[in-house]
Amino acid sequence: MPTTASPFTDIALARRSPRQFLPDPVSPSDIRGVLEDAQTAPSNSNTQQWTVHVVSSAARDALSKELLRAEEEGRTSPDFTADYGDGVYQERAQAQAAGHYRARGIERADREGRRLAVRENLEFYGAPHAAFLFMPVIGDGVRTAGDIGMYAQNFLLSLASRGLGGIPQTILGFYADTVREFLGVPEDLKLLFGISFGTADRTAPVNEFRRGRVPLHQSVVLHDTPGVLDGQ
Repeated sequence: MPTTASPFTDIALARRSPRQFLPDPVSPSDIRGVLEDAQTAPSNSNTQQWTVHVVSSAARDALSKELLRAEEEGRTSPDFTADYGDGVYQERAQAQAAGHYRARGIERADREGRRLAVRENLEFYGAPHAAFLFMPVIGDGVRTAGDIGMYAQNFLLSLASRGLGGIPQTILGFYADTVREFLGVPEDLKLLFGISFGTADRTAPVNEFRRGRVPLHQSVVLHDTPGVLDGQ
């Protein structure tokens, strides 16, 4: 069995969620390749319940304007809740946000600066493309959402393997009605989240921010599996 890092490990470790992109469009062949890679994701009984809309060029710009208008008018319309609870997950989210704003030079007390930073989500962080991941709600929707997550991870890792970047954005799902209306998506397909993607701007200070991961022993419990967490 191999004991050294594989190309997959290198790609997984290299993947980041950039928050500033170059405007250069991704080639059609690369976009198709990413979509083909994502399509290989596993799903419950091979149901493949994802529907993905990709916007670029004029469609991308027009949708961004609609999203910004909805934000200005307070027209949120999420299909799903977004909550971290009151415990450790909330603490991790707050720590991530604090690090992100520090990387951008935005002080905690700068409410306007923080609001403008959030609005950049709706401009896709300058990325030339955005993918919107829709799902039918069958039962409680949890299994389908899990399948969409696996599709999205394939999508993101395929981008990384090509030297590209993508950032999954829950906030795009806060404006589900706006996105559905613009794209002509039926009401029975629910928007889980979107992914802005393109070439990351490597000179942007915000992209130098590295988000940590908790050690394995905080999230993994082993049963009769010795030697894995030795030294932690």
